[in-house]
Amino acid sequence: MKIVKILNNNVVVSIKDDQEVIVMGRGIAFNKRSGDQINEKQIDKVFTSEDDDITKKFKTLISDIPMEYMELSEKIIQYAKMKLGKKLNDSIYISLTDHIHFAIERHNDNLPIKNGLLWETKHLYKEEFEIGLEALNMICDQFNVILPEDEAAFIALHIVNAQLNEDMTNLIDMTKVIQDILTIVKYHLKIEFDENSLNYYRFITHLKFFAHRLVKGSHYKNKDEDDLINVIKSKYPNAYQCTQKIKKFVENKYKYELTEEEMLYLTIHIQRVLNK
Repeated sequence: MKIVKILNNNVVVSIKDDQEVIVMGRGIAFNKRSGDQINEKQIDKVFTSEDDDITKKFKTLISDIPMEYMELSEKIIQYAKMKLGKKLNDSIYISLTDHIHFAIERHNDNLPIKNGLLWETKHLYKEEFEIGLEALNMICDQFNVILPEDEAAFIALHIVNAQLNEDMTNLIDMTKVIQDILTIVKYHLKIEFDENSLNYYRFITHLKFFAHRLVKGSHYKNKDEDDLINVIKSKYPNAYQCTQKIKKFVENKYKYELTEEEMLYLTIHIQRVLNK
């Protein structure tokens, strides 16, 4: 690959497979000029995105934010990928770097921001929140800044967002949907959730995708399961009554109508949580 444009000593624009890419690596552009060959041993990351908007935002980010923030963000993202075993959308390199830079600026100006979804994030996105806490340790090690748990929750939400490929507004809406449903289940069944159980983890995972469909206005439908709902209805009447409450709630609040398939799977997951 050849350098098309130098953004700074550590970031250049190049062309790969007829597509513009951004290449990052410490000192990759030092003493170089446009047209020079990139030393592949110096490449840390190649950003390939078909979304021109991401590429433009990345270029703006590079010019506005010091390189050490990008490097720290890269470490946190690699740690998250390792812990979760999942791919993350490239947009997180922009959103997370920008957030960390802004969070440290706010801290230095003594302007902390409370995270209204701290409790929900800690309980609904446990793995991501643990990554957020480790990210705070990395931030402290590099910048000698101690940020509050609220920031761990913000970082966790960026990671969840990158898994679902959603914008932050939709993610916040999804989190509220999940919390609303959990509240209905908790009070209908008169139980306390065992948040360390496999069944609870499965339920939360199901609710994430359900909330994603709700926010998007899409539905899960499989005609092969039409008959099964009647079996589940009679086998798990209490769990099904709870699902009916959820159905009525989301119709009233979100104008979203559950399909029988969605009611089927909600009932099954609710029964599993009830069985613990």
